[in-house]
Amino acid sequence: MMLHASRLLDANVAARHIVNWMTRYLDQAGLDGWVVGVSGGIDSAVTSTLAALTGKPTMLLRMPIHQAVDQDQRGADHISWLTSSNGHVSSSVVNLTPSFDGLSKALSASSDGPFGELSLANARARLRMTTLYAVAAERRALVAGTGNKVEDFGVGFYTKYGDGGVDLSPIADLLKSEVYAIGRVLGIDEAILNAPPTDGLWGDDRTDEDQLGATYDELEWAMEQVAKKRVASDFSVGSREQAVMGIYLRHHRANRHKMDAIPVCEIPVSMFSER
Repeated sequence: MMLHASRLLDANVAARHIVNWMTRYLDQAGLDGWVVGVSGGIDSAVTSTLAALTGKPTMLLRMPIHQAVDQDQRGADHISWLTSSNGHVSSSVVNLTPSFDGLSKALSASSDGPFGELSLANARARLRMTTLYAVAAERRALVAGTGNKVEDFGVGFYTKYGDGGVDLSPIADLLKSEVYAIGRVLGIDEAILNAPPTDGLWGDDRTDEDQLGATYDELEWAMEQVAKKRVASDFSVGSREQAVMGIYLRHHRANRHKMDAIPVCEIPVSMFSER
């Protein structure tokens, strides 16, 4: 049984709405353009294309770190497609592999052994965030985030202060399936549309589904069930529906610290006195 969320999006109308929203936001900020990291996946392809459609100066960055060749090539091909038809779109490659290797070596030297895979995967995302903001500062630009609704508000599938460190989130109210729908109307390359989603943080071919334990369609379905106040026990014991609900809720609970506002310890007024 295939599990799908029930809502349907008018992709053409939604794309125009996002472009207009981005344009207004940039104008109100009084800045000049966009910086977008392009990975070779659908989220960054759609976000970078929407940024380009604002007509504002748009810098696209490839930031390989021991990147799989096919992922990096998809990103390069997408950038070539956008820059060839938009004079206001430019690109650059910042090879972060030496920086990552140096950090990995320094971290391992400071501990009893090699750092764990997850710590170093997150370090890759944070190196990229640092790079995006360095370039944005030089160009008086905003960093456009590439996270979708399932990742940003459902399962928290992103790195805090890594790919979660952005100035605005153009596609974060779109389910992954809706990002694909917009990608199709924007003319995103079939190689990107057909590639298995991956965060590209591990230096191997593991997919998002490998890490999450469920497809995006399934997670979208679970997100919808939670919005309807349904719980895992509402579904047949041993069913895929119950399993997916459990997977979704487990990720959601574990990653609440990413999705909630940073907690601040408030000091009671009673602890202060007049000078």
